[in-house]
Amino acid sequence: MRFFVRRGIFYVVTAWAAVTINFIIPRLMPGDPVKAIMAKSQGKLDSSAEAAIRTLFGLDEDKSVWQQYLDYWNLLLHGNLGVSFTYYPTPVAEMIQQTLPWTVGLVGIATVVAFLVGTLVGTGIGWRRGTWADSLLPISTFFSAVPYFWLGLVVIAIFSVNLGWFPSSGAYDRSMVPAFTPEFIGSVLYYGTLPALTIVISSIAGWILGMRNMMVTVSSEDYVTVAQAKGLSERAVVFGYAARNAVLPQISSFALSLGFIVGGTLIMEMVFSYPGIGFLLYNATTNHDYTLMQGCFLVITLSVLVANVVADFVYAVLDPRTRQEG
Repeated sequence: MRFFVRRGIFYVVTAWAAVTINFIIPRLMPGDPVKAIMAKSQGKLDSSAEAAIRTLFGLDEDKSVWQQYLDYWNLLLHGNLGVSFTYYPTPVAEMIQQTLPWTVGLVGIATVVAFLVGTLVGTGIGWRRGTWADSLLPISTFFSAVPYFWLGLVVIAIFSVNLGWFPSSGAYDRSMVPAFTPEFIGSVLYYGTLPALTIVISSIAGWILGMRNMMVTVSSEDYVTVAQAKGLSERAVVFGYAARNAVLPQISSFALSLGFIVGGTLIMEMVFSYPGIGFLLYNATTNHDYTLMQGCFLVITLSVLVANVVADFVYAVLDPRTRQEG
């Protein structure tokens, strides 16, 4: 219990620091977002509207930074992330709510597929090391070393431009209305195939390598030797003794990778023009939309933090030795 209380306090302090940094960074960035809006209006907004815009976006110069900080926390605690400069008057929370499911759905499924396939392949390679299966490791490592934007462009050139099998951009057929119908779900899967494929190809090497190394380590443990001496089948020894213990670090890494699902796909969404939170953050950055950037950064940061909390606590439950600190 003492361990969990300590870790809980640590993550609460970390969350406070993340929110505070998220408040400070946009205010340290060069340029004035309100003046940018005034310039963008090309004279359509009267100069007297500047004060009203500052009040609207919480940048009132009459307020101290401390008061702005307190107002920021007050809005956050009420689920209010502000209003987008670019897409005014759409709330930032509503825009993130629209884009987040696309990112979580696509990258989540791709991450689970990469984890399962990579762990199974790593189990086989680690158990039968020294065979032809070892050649799969350098091949997968090669693809993981290729820059992601380059891999995405190559995949688009082959499967979209030359073969014409899959679309090169978007999340679904624009002629369809989003709905939970078999036709629309089929369109989403069809458009998401190439982005998901590139994520699996670029990330699977890490799962294979991690599982393979752990299998090599545990295969020489006494309990594996005893299981073999008892005459158990090879499948029972591999999955019931060796892989069962070797997979523990993989589970911890998988929990951490779930946190990066939200924020780790910026390049993929830019390459495929996929309407996820990464593409939204890219648009916010190019348009100097500070409130939208702030909202995206906050969601990404808290997602990683929550994943760390889950990974930390799950690992502590699975392995009691990690709780023996201090």
